[in-house]
Amino acid sequence: MTPSSETASVAAVLTGMYAAETEYLAAGGPGTASFGLLAPFFAPDVVLHQAEALPYGGTWRGHSGMERFFLAMARTWESFDMAEQEFLAIGETTVVLTRVRARARATGRELDFPILQTIKVEQGRIVEVRPFYWDTRAIADACGSAGIG
Repeated sequence: MTPSSETASVAAVLTGMYAAETEYLAAGGPGTASFGLLAPFFAPDVVLHQAEALPYGGTWRGHSGMERFFLAMARTWESFDMAEQEFLAIGETTVVLTRVRARARATGRELDFPILQTIKVEQGRIVEVRPFYWDTRAIADACGSAGIG
């Protein structure tokens, strides 16, 4: 695969995954919609690393881990919209800057914050995701998790 075709392939995987995530959430999300909408985009042994200071922090492994992660997100956020996304670097490890607009379920507080993610893709599937947050304390506080972090 040439570098340009590899870049196009990775971009297609990520674009497809974000579209599937939107469809998954529109269909009711965790506990209602089938994770099968997202599963084709994630390797069976995918690893998601979330900041420990967050209510859904920790390391989530495999498709079952991803399903549990989405359930934890649904318990935390009443709404979680990825308003803007910019692909800063595309390759085997891609860097995505996302602006999030969210409302915490526990407090009703609304937040607008950036997340920078590194997403590793191998053989057409996402194998690892590492989100980086500017201010985990503000997020935890908004979610009613003031003792965390």
